[in-house]
Amino acid sequence: MSVKYAILGLLHYGDLHGYRIKAHLEAHFGYMWSVNFGQIYPSLKELEKEGLVRKTTVNRTGSPDRKLYSITKAGKEAFARWLEEPVENRMIFRDPFLLRFVFSGFGKTGRVLESIDRQIRLYENQLEKRRANMARWRRYGLYVGLVAQLGVLFNEAFLAWLKQARTEVALSEKRKGRSRLRWPQFLDDSPSHGARKRPRRSGPGKVRAAVQAGSGPS
Repeated sequence: MSVKYAILGLLHYGDLHGYRIKAHLEAHFGYMWSVNFGQIYPSLKELEKEGLVRKTTVNRTGSPDRKLYSITKAGKEAFARWLEEPVENRMIFRDPFLLRFVFSGFGKTGRVLESIDRQIRLYENQLEKRRANMARWRRYGLYVGLVAQLGVLFNEAFLAWLKQARTEVALSEKRKGRSRLRWPQFLDDSPSHGARKRPRRSGPGKVRAAVQAGSGPS
């Protein structure tokens, strides 16, 4: 999603200055797509150059002047065209915790449980805030309210998964021994690299036998 269209969408609600645009995107849109906050002010300049937004300087006594942005008629037309464009039909879910979790079999179980507990506390606090803000989001209209509801449902689902994961990880620690970590099949069948064989290590006995037979490395 382009930062430009997120800005144009916000300006439909009313005129905003750059800092407020940044604050809204950071607080309310970060879970929808990866927000590059460094692009906000350059995007505002481009939108103004393209005639999609208008900048007004507001003089303030005793404080620096403030630049206020409003959407133009051309901006509304460009935004309407963007709304009608087809959306890429796939779901992208990125979470730094999940990247670490998938490799946690190589770590210490106690540390993994601590990490899960931190995530549970984080998502419980986040869920409490989202539920408390639902009434406020509904005041912005049907569509904003529905997306806010989706955020609550995602939060509830991820929290339930964290608690299930914690239970299973804790049970695995009680079992005798540790199951051997297997070579993931998807690494053998990578579509971009073709089928690849799992690398094997030769034991010392095989190396000695190869050397004695004269077939060792030259």
